[in-house]
Amino acid sequence: MRLLLALLLPVAIVPAPPTEQVVIATGHVDIGPRFVDGKWTIQLRDDTGDPTVWRPLENVVVQATDKASLAVPADPSYEFLGKPGAKVWVIPQVQQDGVVWPGWNTQDTEVAKRVDREVTWSLEGVEGPGTFTLFLNSDFGKPSPVFDSRKPFPQQTGVDVNTHVHGNWTFSAPGTYLLDIAMTAKLTDGTTVTDRRPLRLYAGPGNPREAFKPTTAGAEAPAAEQQPADEGSGTPWPWIGGSAALIALLAATYVLIHRRRA
Repeated sequence: MRLLLALLLPVAIVPAPPTEQVVIATGHVDIGPRFVDGKWTIQLRDDTGDPTVWRPLENVVVQATDKASLAVPADPSYEFLGKPGAKVWVIPQVQQDGVVWPGWNTQDTEVAKRVDREVTWSLEGVEGPGTFTLFLNSDFGKPSPVFDSRKPFPQQTGVDVNTHVHGNWTFSAPGTYLLDIAMTAKLTDGTTVTDRRPLRLYAGPGNPREAFKPTTAGAEAPAAEQQPADEGSGTPWPWIGGSAALIALLAATYVLIHRRRA
């Protein structure tokens, strides 16, 4: 699957503390590759404050609070999320007040210059108390799966260079989820670069800082120095389900250009 979305707006950029651990439960963030001290590295772009910074993944927990909890709708298109009426935590593709809004991007300046065409994002495994899925609403608002923890690993999606994407992140039970992720690319000089490390998420109430406990998920590298970001009920869910206005918004903002399965 390869995906294309809109550009980020310019932001103020200054250095930030290199080892600060944060839980992010509201506002916009993205994961993506960067070159940190010349090394290809997955980091998290934090746009929730001023200035915007790139944070090492090991220093961040992304939390879906109870503001993100919903009942699975009766619509058969969403039966992969569970039985109708079952409680799930959903971080939506469309930004909602009081809910974190994570995406993924390949817009780092050096990445955009050096990567040949696309970045391959792989899900190598998931640890957690329930099922994790990531899907997009494509044409007419229907769900288009990206990742599903019930399916065999690895799972892959291709992301065009210099793009920015958002999706629906879902969790069927509260607690800590560790996503073992990798990002790989072929550079214009013919070399291949890859990085693999855990992305920490927490669903529901409780102490999200529990997710900072040591993990064996992925091949976690030592923390890279944090650097500033470069510019560059069965009722359908209102932000997923399907009013004509929402479909128009999705069509204008999110463009699914084609899908490629591993």
